[in-house]
Amino acid sequence: MAHPNEELLRRGYEAFGAGDLDTVLSIFSEDISWHIGGDSPLTGDYKGHQEVMGFFARLMELSGGTFRLQVHDILANDTHGAAMVVAHAEREGRTLEGRAVHTWHLAGGKATEFWSFEEDQGALDRFLA
Repeated sequence: MAHPNEELLRRGYEAFGAGDLDTVLSIFSEDISWHIGGDSPLTGDYKGHQEVMGFFARLMELSGGTFRLQVHDILANDTHGAAMVVAHAEREGRTLEGRAVHTWHLAGGKATEFWSFEEDQGALDRFLA
């Protein structure tokens, strides 16, 4: 039987893949902190539902709506989760296929903080530039 936080994250990734952002937001705390590294138009820290939704909108804009995640695995315990993912997108004749680890802080049945660690940050930055 999976840990409840693993199930929470799986539900969130499935909803994201289906474009169900209401469900995605339902697993986030109201004041979620969202951290994106690198040197791209998306780099920065986002706070709360509205800013994270703005991040998602910009991500889809920059990828022409093609961005999607393939989940390889999700691990979770009472306070943390990690998702191993492969990002796919196309833009202006270029293709992105990049592995990443998403690290989550979890409390009270909600995701409170998110960090994305890319295998090749430079490739992602160039794709989004």
